Amino acid sequence: MVVMAQPSYAPVFVPVSVIGPQFILPYQLEIIVDTYSSGNLVITDTNHKIMLKVKPYSTSFHRQLLLLDAVDRPIVMLREKNMSGHDGWNVFRGDSKADSDMIFSTKTPHMIQFKTKVNVFMANKMSSKNGCDFNIKGSWSKRECTVYMGDSSTTIAQMHEMQPMDNVKFSEDKFMVTIYPNVDYAFVVTLIAIVYAMKSSDTKDVVAGQVVGGVAQDVVSAVIS
Repeated sequence: MVVMAQPSYAPVFVPVSVIGPQFILPYQLEIIVDTYSSGNLVITDTNHKIMLKVKPYSTSFHRQLLLLDAVDRPIVMLREKNMSGHDGWNVFRGDSKADSDMIFSTKTPHMIQFKTKVNVFMANKMSSKNGCDFNIKGSWSKRECTVYMGDSSTTIAQMHEMQPMDNVKFSEDKFMVTIYPNVDYAFVVTLIAIVYAMKSSDTKDVVAGQVVGGVAQDVVSAVIS
């Protein structure tokens, strides 16, 4: 049995199409996001039918991900901005990296932040001074992130912990996302993939720092002794 999440605010009723109208459904959608240490994501519905996938697509200069459909056709390219102190990402149509194919970009409002907050700016926006078009904020560790329209309280999607389901073992590597009616679910998944990549990178940095710190301490101890 799946317990459907209830919206904190009234969901939007005007269609929200960012990646494409083919990803808009007239009803509330519950998806399961299965994460893997390789950086892959597999997105299924509650009947465990694969809807989308996210796979790393690395190069020597940028960290990149591809959002794919169920048969591995590219939908959008997610590309991390180099030398960005605000965890910036650009999203392009298909597997393109051309500026003319950019759909939107994301960045964190602060270089150091203790809770998740990512602002989204459409590519056709002349300036970010007028505010973001969407944002995602909350607690990633608690699986309590919400996607909003602009800086408003209008909710278009909410992430939450895995709910009890028949014949499915609980796993910390899985969580659920409630996507409200008339909202582009591929867009929501793309935002989730970006935040997941950011948090995975943060975790690796912390672990690397602990390893380096431990090695340095061992060296100091050896010299002293």
